[in-house]
Formats: sequence, structure tokens, C-alpha cells
Amino acid sequence: MKIIMLGAPGAGKGTQAKKIADRLQIPHISTGDIFRANIKNGTELGKEAKSYMDAGNLVPDSVTLRLVMDRIAKEDCQNGYVFDGFPRTIPQAEALEEALRAIGQKIDFAVDIEVPDENIVHRMGGRRACLACGATYHTVYAAPKKEGVCDRCGAALMLREDDRPETVKKRLDVYHEQTQPLIDFYQDRGCLKRADGTKGVEEVFLQILELIGV
Repeated sequence: MKIIMLGAPGAGKGTQAKKIADRLQIPHISTGDIFRANIKNGTELGKEAKSYMDAGNLVPDSVTLRLVMDRIAKEDCQNGYVFDGFPRTIPQAEALEEALRAIGQKIDFAVDIEVPDENIVHRMGGRRACLACGATYHTVYAAPKKEGVCDRCGAALMLREDDRPETVKKRLDVYHEQTQPLIDFYQDRGCLKRADGTKGVEEVFLQILELIGV
């Protein structure tokens, strides 16, 4: 089964992508992971991607697509995969569709996790991170035992710049402009499924499994 996870930043698509991948025993694929793996292993594609990143530029769609297609050619993707964070734009979706068609594949489901913007701002604004050991918390959903202090190492917890309300709102604006049109794209392809992301993690997961017929 070949699945694309859609949803705004903070909607929970990464969490659900991992859970779905575990349940179906197929790889969870994010472009960030692919970039890091190729750069770490010193592959030619990794070197090419790194040259753009080192210059402070976005990796071109053509390079990203080659990295993605290289990843799904691996043996562990024979039974499918779950894309998390790719494609992000209509040109990427069209290029992916064409590349998959060339190897006799197509996307089975695009799952959109729907969460209102105000919920996301509230949800992400409650996140706290320990910069010392990497542990993460939430003031409402996963609070530390002592406010502002990491349970694991005792260091102070921080509200990351990415999680500040003003930053989250900007990221949502970018999402609505660039990525949300993908919902219409996959709706037209007849493979879009919509999940209510305001529910709890397990409830959303069970909802997705039902939507994709698992």
C-alpha cells in the first residue's frame, strides 16, 4: 500500500505516518530522513543535495524526486511505503505521479489530517523542549513532573522559536498557499481520505485504518 500523509504543521501527520508504517510493516519515508541518510553515507545524490543546502538554497524538486525514487527502489519498499512531508507542492505531486507511472506504480491513498488553525497554534504553543538531552513535552498533553524542568536530565525546558504562535501562523500561511492545493489534486485523483485530527492520537489512528480499509 502506497500512502501520502497530508496535513498542516502540527496536525500530527508524522506521528500517524509512523504508526501506519508500523502497522502495515512498510517504511515511513520523510525527505528529511532521506537527505540526512544520503549526506551521511556520502552518496552522489547526497553530495548534490548538500551543495544546495550549504549554499543556503532549497534543494530543487528534481533532486528531491531522484532521492525519493532511489529510496522507494529499495527492497523494503516492495510492499509499499508511507510518505511524510512529500510531496509539498503541486509540481512535486505531478512529478511524483509521472515517475511512479513510469515504474508501474501509483499512490493508493492520500490521507489528510484536518485540524483547524487555532487548534494547531494552541497545540504547538504548548510544546516544550530540552535543548540538553532532546526530550520533548507539552504543557497540557505531556507535562513534565516539575514545570519548566526536564524529567530526564533536570535542564530547563524551552519554547522553541518554531513553536511560537507568530512563527506557527507564518508556517500555516505557507502551508495554505503551497501545500493545501494538494488536497484538491488528490481529491481529483479519487484517492483522498479525510481524518479528523482534533481527536486523540489513538482515535485518529483507528479512524485512518478504517479509511484505508485495514
